[in-house]
Amino acid sequence: MNGNSTNKLYKQIKKISDQMFTIGLWIITSLILVLIFLLLIYILSKGLTKISFSFLVGIPSEIDVGGGVGPFLLNSIYVLLISLLISVPIGIGSGVYLSEYAPNNKLTEFIRSCVESLASVPSIVIGLFGYVLFVDIFNVGLTIIGAGITLSLLNLPVITRVTEEAIQAIHMDLREASYAMGATKAQTILKIVIPAALNGIISGVSLAASRAFGESALILLVGGTGTSGEMWDWSLLSPGGTLPVHLWYVQSEALVEDASEIAEKTAALLVLITLFLSLSIRFPLWVRDFRFQNKSNKR
Repeated sequence: MNGNSTNKLYKQIKKISDQMFTIGLWIITSLILVLIFLLLIYILSKGLTKISFSFLVGIPSEIDVGGGVGPFLLNSIYVLLISLLISVPIGIGSGVYLSEYAPNNKLTEFIRSCVESLASVPSIVIGLFGYVLFVDIFNVGLTIIGAGITLSLLNLPVITRVTEEAIQAIHMDLREASYAMGATKAQTILKIVIPAALNGIISGVSLAASRAFGESALILLVGGTGTSGEMWDWSLLSPGGTLPVHLWYVQSEALVEDASEIAEKTAALLVLITLFLSLSIRFPLWVRDFRFQNKSNKR
Protein backbone atom coordinates (compact mmCIF):
# COMPACT_ATOMS: atom_id res chain seq x y z
CA MET A 1 0.00 0.00 0.00
CA ASN A 2 2.75 2.40 0.91
CA GLY A 3 4.52 1.66 -2.38
CA ASN A 4 1.34 2.20 -4.40
CA SER A 5 0.59 5.45 -2.56
CA THR A 6 4.11 6.67 -3.21
CA ASN A 7 3.81 5.86 -6.93
CA LYS A 8 0.45 7.62 -7.19
CA LEU A 9 1.80 10.65 -5.38
CA TYR A 10 4.85 10.70 -7.66
CA LYS A 11 2.66 10.50 -10.78
CA GLN A 12 0.42 13.29 -9.51
CA ILE A 13 3.40 15.52 -8.76
CA LYS A 14 4.87 14.74 -12.17
CA LYS A 15 1.55 15.49 -13.88
CA ILE A 16 1.14 18.78 -12.00
CA SER A 17 4.73 19.83 -12.75
CA ASP A 18 4.24 19.03 -16.45
CA GLN A 19 1.07 21.08 -16.54
CA MET A 20 2.73 24.00 -14.75
CA PHE A 21 5.68 23.84 -17.13
CA THR A 22 3.35 23.79 -20.14
CA ILE A 23 1.33 26.72 -18.81
CA GLY A 24 4.54 28.64 -18.12
CA LEU A 25 5.73 28.07 -21.70
CA TRP A 26 2.38 29.20 -23.08
CA ILE A 27 2.51 32.35 -20.97
CA ILE A 28 6.08 33.19 -22.06
CA THR A 29 5.26 32.49 -25.72
CA SER A 30 2.10 34.59 -25.53
CA LEU A 31 3.96 37.50 -23.94
CA ILE A 32 6.65 37.39 -26.65
CA LEU A 33 4.06 37.26 -29.43
CA VAL A 34 2.09 40.12 -27.89
CA LEU A 35 5.30 42.18 -27.55
CA ILE A 36 6.24 41.54 -31.17
CA PHE A 37 2.71 42.31 -32.34
CA LEU A 38 2.59 45.58 -30.39
CA LEU A 39 6.01 46.57 -31.75
CA LEU A 40 4.86 45.91 -35.31
CA ILE A 41 1.64 47.84 -34.77
CA TYR A 42 3.58 50.77 -33.30
CA ILE A 43 6.05 50.94 -36.19
CA LEU A 44 3.38 50.55 -38.87
CA SER A 45 0.96 53.01 -37.26
CA LYS A 46 3.67 55.70 -37.07
CA GLY A 47 4.65 55.58 -40.73
CA LEU A 48 2.39 53.38 -42.87
CA THR A 49 -0.41 55.92 -43.32
CA LYS A 50 2.09 58.56 -44.45
CA ILE A 51 3.62 56.48 -47.25
CA SER A 52 2.70 57.61 -50.75
CA PHE A 53 3.65 56.57 -54.27
CA SER A 54 5.80 59.67 -54.65
CA PHE A 55 7.71 58.64 -51.52
CA LEU A 56 8.37 55.17 -52.96
CA VAL A 57 9.73 56.39 -56.28
CA GLY A 58 10.97 59.85 -55.32
CA ILE A 59 14.59 60.95 -55.16
CA PRO A 60 15.93 61.61 -51.63
CA SER A 61 16.79 65.20 -50.79
CA GLU A 62 19.55 66.49 -48.56
CA ILE A 63 17.95 69.90 -47.93
CA ASP A 64 14.40 70.17 -49.26
CA VAL A 65 11.41 68.69 -47.44
CA GLY A 66 9.45 65.82 -48.98
CA GLY A 67 12.17 63.60 -50.43
CA GLY A 68 11.58 59.97 -51.31
CA VAL A 69 13.44 56.68 -51.01
CA GLY A 70 13.16 55.38 -54.59
CA PRO A 71 16.86 54.67 -55.33
CA PHE A 72 17.40 53.15 -51.88
CA LEU A 73 14.36 50.88 -52.31
CA LEU A 74 15.59 49.79 -55.73
CA ASN A 75 19.08 49.13 -54.36
CA SER A 76 17.66 47.05 -51.50
CA ILE A 77 15.80 44.77 -53.90
CA TYR A 78 18.71 44.69 -56.37
CA VAL A 79 21.32 43.78 -53.76
CA LEU A 80 19.04 41.14 -52.22
CA LEU A 81 18.40 39.48 -55.58
CA ILE A 82 22.12 39.37 -56.37
CA SER A 83 22.90 37.81 -52.99
CA LEU A 84 20.14 35.19 -53.32
CA LEU A 85 21.13 34.29 -56.88
CA ILE A 86 24.59 33.46 -55.57
CA SER A 87 23.87 32.00 -52.13
CA VAL A 88 20.75 29.89 -52.76
CA PRO A 89 22.15 27.50 -55.44
CA ILE A 90 25.53 27.19 -53.74
CA GLY A 91 24.02 26.87 -50.25
CA ILE A 92 21.46 24.23 -51.22
CA GLY A 93 24.05 22.34 -53.25
CA SER A 94 26.50 22.40 -50.35
CA GLY A 95 23.82 21.20 -47.94
CA VAL A 96 22.90 18.33 -50.25
CA TYR A 97 26.55 17.33 -50.61
CA LEU A 98 27.23 17.39 -46.85
CA SER A 99 24.10 15.38 -46.14
CA GLU A 100 24.10 12.84 -48.97
CA TYR A 101 27.58 12.54 -50.43
CA ALA A 102 30.20 13.65 -47.93
CA PRO A 103 31.81 10.78 -45.99
CA ASN A 104 31.55 10.72 -42.21
CA ASN A 105 35.12 11.56 -41.27
CA LYS A 106 37.06 14.25 -39.46
CA LEU A 107 37.36 16.42 -42.57
CA THR A 108 33.57 16.54 -43.01
CA GLU A 109 33.08 17.34 -39.33
CA PHE A 110 35.66 20.11 -39.65
CA ILE A 111 33.78 21.54 -42.64
CA ARG A 112 30.52 21.44 -40.68
CA SER A 113 32.19 23.22 -37.78
CA CYS A 114 33.47 25.91 -40.15
CA VAL A 115 30.01 26.39 -41.65
CA GLU A 116 28.44 26.70 -38.19
CA SER A 117 31.13 29.16 -37.13
CA LEU A 118 30.60 31.29 -40.25
CA ALA A 119 26.84 31.31 -39.61
CA SER A 120 27.45 32.90 -36.21
CA VAL A 121 30.02 35.48 -37.36
CA PRO A 122 28.74 39.07 -36.91
CA SER A 123 27.78 40.73 -40.17
CA ILE A 124 30.21 43.60 -39.62
CA VAL A 125 33.13 41.14 -39.74
CA ILE A 126 31.98 39.86 -43.13
CA GLY A 127 31.48 43.47 -44.14
CA LEU A 128 35.09 44.25 -43.28
CA PHE A 129 36.18 41.28 -45.39
CA GLY A 130 34.08 42.59 -48.28
CA TYR A 131 35.54 46.07 -47.84
CA VAL A 132 39.11 44.74 -48.03
CA LEU A 133 38.25 42.54 -51.01
CA PHE A 134 36.33 45.00 -53.18
CA VAL A 135 37.64 48.39 -52.07
CA ASP A 136 41.29 47.69 -51.22
CA ILE A 137 42.19 44.73 -53.43
CA PHE A 138 39.95 45.04 -56.53
CA ASN A 139 39.60 48.81 -56.12
CA VAL A 140 36.00 48.95 -57.40
CA GLY A 141 34.75 51.18 -54.58
CA LEU A 142 31.48 50.99 -52.68
CA THR A 143 29.19 49.35 -55.21
CA ILE A 144 26.02 47.30 -55.62
CA ILE A 145 27.91 44.26 -56.91
CA GLY A 146 30.28 44.31 -53.94
CA ALA A 147 27.38 44.60 -51.50
CA GLY A 148 25.48 41.77 -53.21
CA ILE A 149 28.40 39.35 -53.26
CA THR A 150 29.38 40.14 -49.68
CA LEU A 151 25.78 39.73 -48.55
CA SER A 152 25.71 36.30 -50.22
CA LEU A 153 28.64 35.30 -48.00
CA LEU A 154 26.46 36.17 -45.01
CA ASN A 155 23.56 34.04 -46.30
CA LEU A 156 25.60 31.10 -47.54
CA PRO A 157 26.44 29.28 -44.28
CA VAL A 158 22.88 29.72 -42.95
CA ILE A 159 21.29 28.23 -46.07
CA THR A 160 23.87 25.43 -46.17
CA ARG A 161 23.28 24.40 -42.56
CA VAL A 162 19.50 24.62 -42.77
CA THR A 163 19.46 22.57 -45.99
CA GLU A 164 21.64 19.86 -44.47
CA GLU A 165 19.46 19.64 -41.35
CA ALA A 166 16.25 19.54 -43.42
CA ILE A 167 17.55 16.73 -45.65
CA GLN A 168 18.90 14.70 -42.73
CA ALA A 169 15.44 14.88 -41.12
CA ILE A 170 13.92 12.91 -44.03
CA HIS A 171 13.46 9.27 -43.03
CA MET A 172 15.66 6.70 -44.71
CA ASP A 173 12.61 4.64 -45.70
CA LEU A 174 11.80 7.12 -48.46
CA ARG A 175 15.26 6.74 -49.95
CA GLU A 176 15.15 2.94 -49.71
CA ALA A 177 11.72 2.82 -51.36
CA SER A 178 13.04 4.95 -54.22
CA TYR A 179 16.11 2.74 -54.62
CA ALA A 180 13.88 -0.35 -54.62
CA MET A 181 11.96 1.06 -57.60
CA GLY A 182 15.19 1.39 -59.58
CA ALA A 183 15.91 5.10 -59.11
CA THR A 184 19.48 6.30 -58.95
CA LYS A 185 20.84 8.29 -56.05
CA ALA A 186 20.67 11.54 -58.00
CA GLN A 187 17.06 10.85 -59.02
CA THR A 188 16.16 10.01 -55.44
CA ILE A 189 17.66 13.25 -54.16
CA LEU A 190 16.04 15.44 -56.84
CA LYS A 191 12.59 13.84 -56.92
CA ILE A 192 12.13 12.42 -53.40
CA VAL A 193 14.46 13.91 -50.80
CA ILE A 194 14.53 17.59 -51.80
CA PRO A 195 10.73 17.87 -52.33
CA ALA A 196 10.17 16.22 -48.94
CA ALA A 197 12.63 18.61 -47.28
CA LEU A 198 11.42 21.66 -49.18
CA ASN A 199 9.51 23.14 -46.24
CA GLY A 200 12.66 23.31 -44.12
CA ILE A 201 14.82 24.56 -47.00
CA ILE A 202 12.39 27.33 -47.95
CA SER A 203 12.08 28.36 -44.31
CA GLY A 204 15.86 28.73 -44.15
CA VAL A 205 15.94 30.75 -47.38
CA SER A 206 13.13 32.95 -46.05
CA LEU A 207 14.99 33.65 -42.82
CA ALA A 208 18.23 34.38 -44.68
CA ALA A 209 16.47 36.70 -47.16
CA SER A 210 14.63 38.62 -44.43
CA ARG A 211 17.83 39.02 -42.45
CA ALA A 212 19.73 40.14 -45.55
CA PHE A 213 17.07 42.70 -46.50
CA GLY A 214 17.35 44.37 -43.10
CA GLU A 215 21.14 44.28 -42.97
CA SER A 216 22.84 47.64 -42.48
CA ALA A 217 26.36 47.25 -41.04
CA LEU A 218 27.59 45.11 -43.93
CA ILE A 219 26.02 47.36 -46.57
CA LEU A 220 27.45 50.44 -44.88
CA LEU A 221 30.99 49.08 -45.28
CA VAL A 222 30.71 47.60 -48.78
CA GLY A 223 27.85 49.46 -50.47
CA GLY A 224 28.15 52.88 -48.87
CA THR A 225 25.50 55.30 -47.66
CA GLY A 226 24.45 56.80 -50.98
CA THR A 227 23.03 55.95 -54.39
CA SER A 228 23.61 57.16 -57.91
CA GLY A 229 20.78 59.66 -57.46
CA GLU A 230 18.73 58.08 -60.28
CA MET A 231 15.61 56.00 -59.80
CA TRP A 232 16.15 53.25 -62.38
CA ASP A 233 19.92 52.85 -62.32
CA TRP A 234 20.76 49.17 -62.92
CA SER A 235 24.53 49.60 -63.06
CA LEU A 236 26.32 47.09 -60.84
CA LEU A 237 29.06 49.64 -60.14
CA SER A 238 26.73 52.29 -58.71
CA PRO A 239 26.80 53.07 -54.96
CA GLY A 240 24.87 50.41 -53.04
CA GLY A 241 23.12 52.23 -50.20
CA THR A 242 19.92 50.46 -49.09
CA LEU A 243 16.84 51.27 -47.01
CA PRO A 244 18.31 50.22 -43.61
CA VAL A 245 21.39 52.36 -44.26
CA HIS A 246 19.20 55.27 -45.34
CA LEU A 247 17.13 54.87 -42.17
CA TRP A 248 20.28 55.07 -40.05
CA TYR A 249 21.56 58.09 -41.98
CA VAL A 250 18.27 60.00 -41.83
CA GLN A 251 17.84 59.34 -38.11
CA SER A 252 21.40 60.30 -37.16
CA GLU A 253 22.89 62.76 -39.66
CA ALA A 254 20.23 64.13 -42.03
CA LEU A 255 19.67 67.91 -42.15
CA VAL A 256 16.15 67.99 -43.65
CA GLU A 257 13.34 69.24 -41.44
CA ASP A 258 11.15 66.17 -41.95
CA ALA A 259 13.95 63.69 -41.09
CA SER A 260 11.92 62.07 -38.29
CA GLU A 261 8.91 61.59 -40.58
CA ILE A 262 11.11 60.07 -43.30
CA ALA A 263 12.60 57.71 -40.71
CA GLU A 264 9.14 56.64 -39.54
CA LYS A 265 7.97 55.97 -43.10
CA THR A 266 11.17 54.12 -43.95
CA ALA A 267 10.91 51.92 -40.84
CA ALA A 268 7.28 51.06 -41.66
CA LEU A 269 8.25 50.29 -45.26
CA LEU A 270 11.07 48.01 -44.09
CA VAL A 271 8.73 46.06 -41.80
CA LEU A 272 6.07 45.80 -44.50
CA ILE A 273 8.48 44.57 -47.18
CA THR A 274 10.08 42.06 -44.79
CA LEU A 275 6.67 40.60 -43.95
CA PHE A 276 5.73 40.49 -47.63
CA LEU A 277 9.07 38.88 -48.52
CA SER A 278 8.65 36.15 -45.93
CA LEU A 279 5.06 35.41 -46.98
CA SER A 280 5.80 35.44 -50.71
CA ILE A 281 8.65 32.96 -50.37
CA ARG A 282 6.45 30.56 -48.40
CA PHE A 283 3.35 31.07 -50.56
CA PRO A 284 4.20 28.37 -53.19
CA LEU A 285 4.57 25.82 -50.38
CA TRP A 286 1.17 26.74 -48.98
CA VAL A 287 -0.38 26.31 -52.43
CA ARG A 288 1.32 22.93 -52.85
CA ASP A 289 0.17 21.70 -49.42
CA PHE A 290 -3.37 22.97 -50.07
CA ARG A 291 -3.58 21.07 -53.37
CA PHE A 292 -2.16 17.94 -51.75
CA GLN A 293 -4.77 18.08 -48.98
CA ASN A 294 -7.56 18.52 -51.53
CA LYS A 295 -6.38 15.51 -53.50
CA SER A 296 -6.14 13.45 -50.31
CA ASN A 297 -9.65 14.44 -49.23
CA LYS A 298 -11.08 13.54 -52.65
CA ARG A 299 -9.58 10.07 -52.39
